[in-house]
Amino acid sequence: MKRILMIAFHFPPQAGSSGIQRTLRFVQHLPALGWQPLVLSASPHAYDKTDADLLADVPADTVVRRAFALDTARHLQFRRRYLGWMARPDRWISWRFDAVRQGLEMIEAYKPDVIWSTYPIATAHVIASALHRKSGLPWVADFRDPMAQDGYPADHRTWQSYQRIEADAAARARFCVFTTPGAARMYQQRYPGMAERMVVLENGYDEESFSSAPNAPAVPLASGRPLVMLHSGIVYPSERDPTQLFEALGRLMQAGTLMPHQLRIRFRASVHDDLLNSLAQTHQAQDFIEICPAIPYRDALAEMLDVDALLVMQASNCNAQIPAKVYEYLRAGKPVLGLTDPNGDTAEALRSAGLNDVVRLNSADDIALALPALVQRIREGRATQAHPLAVQQASRLGRSTSLAQLLVKAVNPVP
Repeated sequence: MKRILMIAFHFPPQAGSSGIQRTLRFVQHLPALGWQPLVLSASPHAYDKTDADLLADVPADTVVRRAFALDTARHLQFRRRYLGWMARPDRWISWRFDAVRQGLEMIEAYKPDVIWSTYPIATAHVIASALHRKSGLPWVADFRDPMAQDGYPADHRTWQSYQRIEADAAARARFCVFTTPGAARMYQQRYPGMAERMVVLENGYDEESFSSAPNAPAVPLASGRPLVMLHSGIVYPSERDPTQLFEALGRLMQAGTLMPHQLRIRFRASVHDDLLNSLAQTHQAQDFIEICPAIPYRDALAEMLDVDALLVMQASNCNAQIPAKVYEYLRAGKPVLGLTDPNGDTAEALRSAGLNDVVRLNSADDIALALPALVQRIREGRATQAHPLAVQQASRLGRSTSLAQLLVKAVNPVP
């Protein structure tokens, strides 16, 4: 069996990031595909939040090393301030030093065939590049989303550090991997000489987790209860701004077109609860909104299966990104409302799966027009669901198979 050294900051018991699922499910599925994972992650005290919920999903025989790391914003601040260079490219740059040391020890002890690192966190690529240069092992850089973008990161020096890291990966890595076609195209245009090494490997859902999720009997809509539409996960103030949605809800209620006894939109684990409450109050939409705390992963999947519809939000400044939750939404088999740019990758992913309820996130007019019609179709059982083939293709096992094939190419490049 070949071996892969996987450098990932987001790994159990870290909590609060959907990025955990990508690495964790690769670790689960790769052994059956001929690859033994060796995981190099960060010490748990570097995480903002921990939860042992997913530790049991890590196969018992997986080698996991945790290198010393500090969160600059929490551990190295003085009176809530810290020097900028201490958080470039990110707040966990201290992870680099012990990770390189331990990574070299793992290479010596286990003789991996390839190095794989995943962003975010950007420091993972810094570590992988150092290990690649010191060992000569081929490197696969998993970007997932674009790094240096127009206006992001806002701090120019941090943007420059991102640009240096991605340019280094483009020059040195055997493959640079992205989760959306738009992101891959962006980097193919940015680094045309390396375009053939920029590939797409989307996120997905884990069938085993869905199968073991708690099963709650659904209460039929005919009972007169409100239709429940769920947004599961973080609501970013810029990238997933719900302002126009709340404005549309306020207008609909004022016009008597849609009322809170007909629809509840549940925000689960938004992280920005205060923002949601404030916006709801401003637009008099608070009676439509439920704001709920985070719950364990499988409970979150069970909730997707239990509600009547699902909501995804993605602004046009993220057109080259697809929220990882989209693939779990496909598996949940519920109608999905996509509030996003119709020209972005998120909209294309939904439409490709047969989900055509896509409305611009930044247009209260469009949302106010589309939402009552969708609610009516759901109540009448006429709303569309994802095509079975699209669901099947989005499984984590399928994505792991694609990664295993890519690793073979990385280790045995065609002359």
